[in-house]
Amino acid sequence: MLEQIHLLAAVTVLGVLEQAYFSLQVIYARRTYGISPPKVAGPPEFERIFRAQVNCSEYFPIFLAVLWQAGLFFHQGLAAVCGLLYLYARYLYFTGYKESASGRLVPMYFNAGLIWILTGLSGAGILHSLLSHYVGLNILWLMDL
Repeated sequence: MLEQIHLLAAVTVLGVLEQAYFSLQVIYARRTYGISPPKVAGPPEFERIFRAQVNCSEYFPIFLAVLWQAGLFFHQGLAAVCGLLYLYARYLYFTGYKESASGRLVPMYFNAGLIWILTGLSGAGILHSLLSHYVGLNILWLMDL
C-alpha cells in the first residue's frame, strides 16, 4: 500500500513546507513594516506579501484533494509530477506577487491549468474505477499496457 502513495505523500509534505515558508514571509513582512495582527492593511509591499500567502492558502486544500484523487485513481507518478510543477509555480506566483501585482499573472495561469489537469485526471480515474467495478468496462485500457 505505501509504495502506491509514497510520491503523493512526499509532494504533500513539500507543499506543507512551502505553506510554512509563505507564512514565515508574512511574519517577517509584519516585522519589517510594523503591521501587528490582526491588521492586514499597510504599505503595498506588505499587502502583496499578505495577499500572496492568503491566496496560496486558499488553493492548498483544492490542490491536495485533486492531487490525491489523481494519484490514487489515475496514476501516482503523473499526479506527483503535476504536483511538483504546481508547487514550483506557486513559489513563482508568491515571489512574483511579492515584487509586483502583475508578477503573479503567468504563474497564476499555469497553476490554474495544473489544477484543471489534476481535476481531469481525478475525474477520469474515478470514472474508470466506477465503470470497471460496476459495469466491467475498462476505459483506461491503455494504462494496462
